[in-house]
Amino acid sequence: MAYELGRNDLEPLLLGGCFFGSGGGGTLLSARHLVKHFHQGDYYPSERIRVVSVAEALNGDSVMLAYMGAPEAIAGCIYPDGPVLAVQAIQQRLAAEGRELAYLVPPESGALGFVVACLVAARLGLEVIDADGAGRAVPSLPMLTFAAAGVTPRPAFMVSQAGLCVELNVTPQESPDNSASYQSNAAVIIEQMMRPIVAAPQFKDFGGLAMWVMTPDSLGKALPIQGTLSRALTLGRALQDGKIETAQAMITFLQHHFGLTAYAISGPSQFVSANLSTAGGFDIGKVHIRDGDAHISVIYENESLLAWSSRSPKPLAMAPDSIAYFVESPDSMVFSNGDVVQADGTISPELEQRKVTLLAWQAEPSLCEAGGLILWSFMQMLEAIGYMGSYKPVGLTKDVEATL
Repeated sequence: MAYELGRNDLEPLLLGGCFFGSGGGGTLLSARHLVKHFHQGDYYPSERIRVVSVAEALNGDSVMLAYMGAPEAIAGCIYPDGPVLAVQAIQQRLAAEGRELAYLVPPESGALGFVVACLVAARLGLEVIDADGAGRAVPSLPMLTFAAAGVTPRPAFMVSQAGLCVELNVTPQESPDNSASYQSNAAVIIEQMMRPIVAAPQFKDFGGLAMWVMTPDSLGKALPIQGTLSRALTLGRALQDGKIETAQAMITFLQHHFGLTAYAISGPSQFVSANLSTAGGFDIGKVHIRDGDAHISVIYENESLLAWSSRSPKPLAMAPDSIAYFVESPDSMVFSNGDVVQADGTISPELEQRKVTLLAWQAEPSLCEAGGLILWSFMQMLEAIGYMGSYKPVGLTKDVEATL
């Protein structure tokens, strides 16, 4: 069901998006900095954003758009110039083909991803689709449902905040079996091409990305994870209204409102320290938490990928399952890794004395399909950070194979 968002709706949207982002999806700081400058005027012709369901998106084409890069680098943006310019490049290409862009799709669940889609829509007079490509935030493009669905990645534009535009054109090789193998390879290749571009001095570790143009007929397959903006908005409003004050209350809320079974994989714990480096558009680090006599480490590349405890030889939780922080009140109770860890690699002072519980829940089915591109991509990244085992969903004992 279509609905409208106003300026005051963006704070609960980004709060809920932050929680569902599994530690990534942009920081609260960067999202709030953009929202602070969202006023009707020369840049934004309207403060109203129309959100529509996948079934209602029938009046033109859709495109995924995002900021791609390190959260720390994005945090100083006043306006989403890179994403706006990237979408305008898509509009021009479609117009040359007699087509019209009508809708924007967030890449993933996250504070920044949701806010940027809404702000660019307000700037350009477009609508936002109530869905995204993962239901959580992800570190790389092949982990998104657009890639798994075989949506063509052409055209794809990456634009710097200053307006430097790069088009990435991955052309399918000629072969009898062109579809599935090409789509899998194309998403991986584009990811490999974009990271060095983002890391170039001209891009300053971030840029606006627009790719995966979708017709109304292709949306259902490309977006099996739906209602994610509405979900974030519902949770964010409950947090704002003080309806969720404990980790157990959050677990109950998730089950009752969204049918999500979340697990507390730590008790009320304390942040201890962190390690952080930024490379190729990723914030790469560890957050260290003391849970009684145990030491827990959350390993992340922008998004949380693994949670380990000194009590166990196996991970407490692993991607593609979601891992989220719930911090006891007062003030904000949800944080991304970029909000927890400062630019100098230390824990944010506001969190040093507060209790945190790690919550985890199973990924959407389309992310953990055995033999699928998405699960394979996650397992490749886990292997790169030292985990050589198979995927074990949180709360279950059975492993899932990730061959491709």
